[in-house]
Formats: sequence, C-alpha cells, structure tokens
Amino acid sequence: MSGPRAGYLERIRQGGMVLSPRLATAFAEVPREVFVPEGFQRRDGTWAEPADPDFLDIVYSDDVLVTKVDGRTPVSSSSQPSLMALMLETLDVRPGQTVLEIGTGTGYNAALLSHLGARVVSIDVQADVVERARAALARAQVGNVRVELADGYAGRPGLDADHVIVTVGVAGISPHWPRPIVAPVEHAGTHPVLRIATDGTARVVTPAGFMTAAGPLTAAHPFPAPAPPGVFSELTPYGEIVFDPPLDALAYRDLWYAAGVWHRRATHAAVPGHEQSCLVLLDDERTGGATITPDGRISARGAQADKYAADARAVLDRWLDLGRPAMGAWRITLAAGGDPAAPILMPHTWEL
Repeated sequence: MSGPRAGYLERIRQGGMVLSPRLATAFAEVPREVFVPEGFQRRDGTWAEPADPDFLDIVYSDDVLVTKVDGRTPVSSSSQPSLMALMLETLDVRPGQTVLEIGTGTGYNAALLSHLGARVVSIDVQADVVERARAALARAQVGNVRVELADGYAGRPGLDADHVIVTVGVAGISPHWPRPIVAPVEHAGTHPVLRIATDGTARVVTPAGFMTAAGPLTAAHPFPAPAPPGVFSELTPYGEIVFDPPLDALAYRDLWYAAGVWHRRATHAAVPGHEQSCLVLLDDERTGGATITPDGRISARGAQADKYAADARAVLDRWLDLGRPAMGAWRITLAAGGDPAAPILMPHTWEL
C-alpha cells in the first residue's frame, strides 16, 4: 500500500489489536474509499467529499465515518476499523461459511467478510442505505454478498447461516437468529459487544458505542438506561480522588459495566472538565443524580443528590472489593423480554 493507505494496518493495530494474516490482507486489499463515494461527516461536523485534500487521510484513519445523519443524529456509518477487526476476529469465520449481517452500513464490513471467504447476506431497514451498499459492492467487484431490504429482527428465513454479526446497537438478540452471534447489546447507555455462544450464554468482547437499531430490536432493556441529560453540571463533590493517576479508558469501562449490572440508572453524560462522557447514575427526573469520574471522585446534584452519591459510593466500593473485575469476566445469561409480540433475548443475569 502507498499514499494515505500506507499506514492503515499500523493504525488499526495501534491500540493493541492483533490482526490475523487473513484479516490483515482483507483490510489491505479492500478499498474503503469505494464505500463512501458521497463522503462523510468529519468530527467537527463539516462534510468531507472525495475531492477534498484530507479525504483519503480520514478514510484510512482508525475512525468511524458517519455517512448519513437525520438532523444531528447519525443513522448510518462505516464503523471504526479496529472495532470492525475485533468483531470479525471474534466471529472467526472460515472460507465457505455463510454469515448473516444485521445492518449493512456502507457495505465495507460485508466486503471484508467476502474477502475472508464467506458468503454474506446483509440486511438493512433503510432503502437508500441498501442501494448505496449494493452499488459500492459492485464498484469494488465484491462477490458472494447479497444485500436485502428488510427488518433484521426476522433474520433471513430459509438461510442456513453459520454466524451472525450485528453492526447496529440492539437491546437484545432476535430469537430468529442462529448462533453464535457477535452483537453490540445495550448496557448502561453504551453498546458493549457480546459474543453469544450456541448455548445462549454471552461474554463481553469489548466496550463500544453504536447507532441504535430500529423496530423490535430497540425494546426496553430490563435495566433501562435512561436518556442522557446532556451536560451534567453544577455538581457538589461527595468525596476525594480515589485513583491517582485516573483509571485508564479500559479500566473505567470495566467500572462502568459493573455499575450497569448493579444499578438500574447507570448511563452516561458530558461532565465539565472531561473530554469523554462519564458514568452517571441518573435520577428519575433525568436532571440529577451522581457521577463517578475516572479519578474515582463522586459528585452529585438534584433533590436526591445524597441518595445517588451513596449509591455511587456503593458501586465503586463493591467493584474495588471484588478486585476490579473486567467486563470480560462476567458470564451473562439471556432471557426473553421486550414486546411480547416480537420478543428479544436480553441480558438478564450476570455472574463473575
């Protein structure tokens, strides 16, 4: 590879991602720019187009490319390459196997699967997304991929799939999907990626955030993550710094995941002084509650500040007492929930 593509694999590996030779070849040979011919939204909100000088540099960065927005809400994208790589390695697809993909996006992920030797049926509920992905796959001369317009909840009747990969955030998995499944499943306001085994149990693969699916797959979570309140400001401290230096990003996500297991109101919000969203226990009014920042400091606001600060302290102490369990240490059992007319299997119990 040359030009902007030259360091692509190194950028994907930068966070510690280990690429198998087959997957490294797929990323090296499938041209990502073919799948974003109409451009994408930059991080600053401006639109990048193919003629722009920085277009290919961004395409071959390890970053998500938002390709469709509804107002200010992203509704379709090409996922972060290192996250795609981790999900594909977890899927462990072999040549000749059939993969059902829920959420087509740009078609790039399906193209990578095809390069790995899979036969792919990709389903998306957005007609324009389906047409663009079909056109991109044709331009890239990718074979063994069929893109269909449908609600992913029903799966693909009659398809004998070996694997399912889901590329949109869901509240649970459809009972119509065969296993194993790799899917981002809602938890505490985020979408950690789960691998659901053939016996129905699941484990966390990685923290992540995804756009939310439409239809029955968005059904209410048994531990509902309340809507984030925007900026969580005017906070009163309820304790001193616990971690110096602060928890790194992965350890903080471990704490966050545990909070979602133990507290129904765990979600995220922007907190002044922190570039990334922080863990919040949000009160019933969605305007108050408590936050735990990466340094372990607890702050709170609202009419129930004392209660939520105490809850936050209990979550933090419990996580520390258990030896700071990683999110991958939890064994998750699924159970039916959501709309009784269109049930989904959602995380129900957790054990270390």
